[in-house]
Amino acid sequence: MSLSPKAQEVVSQLETESPKMGDIKKLAKSIKKDTELAWELWGTGEYVPRLLAALIFDPKQLTEDDFHQFAEEMTVLDEKQRHQMGDWLLAHQLMKSKDLTAAMLTWMENPLPTLRRFFWYHQLRLRWVGKTPPPENSAELMNAIEEKLGSEDPDVQWAMNGCAGWIGVFEPELRERCVQLGESLALYKEEKVPKNCTPNYLPEFIRIEVGKRE
Repeated sequence: MSLSPKAQEVVSQLETESPKMGDIKKLAKSIKKDTELAWELWGTGEYVPRLLAALIFDPKQLTEDDFHQFAEEMTVLDEKQRHQMGDWLLAHQLMKSKDLTAAMLTWMENPLPTLRRFFWYHQLRLRWVGKTPPPENSAELMNAIEEKLGSEDPDVQWAMNGCAGWIGVFEPELRERCVQLGESLALYKEEKVPKNCTPNYLPEFIRIEVGKRE
């Protein structure tokens, strides 16, 4: 694809061996919202220009079909890249548009794992701030988590597990249910955790995070 002079200039600024996330954010801040440029950057098929695009799209100009395209094209990325791209699309696009957020709420059963991860990571983010009262759909989510957590795609599994963790932390009436789920699946039980980081294993995660708040 032939790039416009503006897009060529932006891409040239990104052509370092390992650009820092802070540098990409700084460049995005200088560009502000520019959906036409963002589509050019996305069209390069390159990871770093697409990361910048994730920041400069105008969410008001994106549709649910666009996110199906993003999700399908993100499958070629490695795990770390998928998660970084997904985190920025969620924070800077999906959560900045009422229409896109409403669409995301329908993705719990979507065939594309990336869209399911968006759904569950959004539910996780709604909870980790300890909003009072908590979202009203926690019991419904726990039904789905108990049914599917053990067999889900690993990318989605992490977000589902995290959602259950924060439900267990902030909703005492569901806490034992979350702990028992973690004990029965033993998901992440053997995972090595860096020093001063909270483990993903549900019983330990809940115990530690509740203890911080007592």
